[in-house]
Amino acid sequence: MTRPTVHSTVVGPDAVLDFGAMTTIKSGVELGTRTAIARRTEELFRASGALRQGHFQLKSGRHGDAYVEKFAVLSDPAATSELCSFWAAEARSGDGGSRVDVVAGPTTGGVILAFETGRQLGTRAIFAEETRDGAGGTHREFRRGFRIEPGERILLVDDILTTGGSLLAMLPAVEAMGGEIVECAVLVDRSGRGTNTLTSPATGRTYPLRALWRLDLATFEPGAESCPECAAGTPLKTPGSSGTGA
Repeated sequence: MTRPTVHSTVVGPDAVLDFGAMTTIKSGVELGTRTAIARRTEELFRASGALRQGHFQLKSGRHGDAYVEKFAVLSDPAATSELCSFWAAEARSGDGGSRVDVVAGPTTGGVILAFETGRQLGTRAIFAEETRDGAGGTHREFRRGFRIEPGERILLVDDILTTGGSLLAMLPAVEAMGGEIVECAVLVDRSGRGTNTLTSPATGRTYPLRALWRLDLATFEPGAESCPECAAGTPLKTPGSSGTGA
């Protein structure tokens, strides 16, 4: 099987953490830094064997012939620390101090990333869990005594963005406690849409989204008529917590 085509791109247009700025002109040095971060992120993922080939059912329900197993990277504390340092440096940029009061993430990978980023920033780190509501649906909720005080500045972090569902479900949970989300950050954006913002399903507020590395990986509707791996009869794997390992 051929190696999947991967394109590393610079995240842009980049939104800064200070909502007061209406227009930001990025210098060549800063754009160069974004490119270097994307390349280094790709290097860490490739070195860990996180980019895998096969026939996978993704969390979105679509199929893909490539899968990013983030825990191949997150099981390496040195690599995880380096990746989180890129977010921490951004949060400290501008005035020499952190613009973040709390780092939060969704279970499961977001827990590791939130706590390491919070450690580097010297802030609290919390996570939101998926819970069922009375109507049989699900939502994200801060439990275990985790609190966000009104007006606290929140950095949301997560691992892989495909549909954005995990982070989208985080937004109402933070808003309900009165937190001010300064940015949403992910390690890898594999959505194929070049997503730069997320809009809260509860309030309609829009928040900036930044990815360290962007991947262009095709996904397909299940079935032989649309998915090449289904047509070829390649065994389907459901990686992650919802299925068998890839």
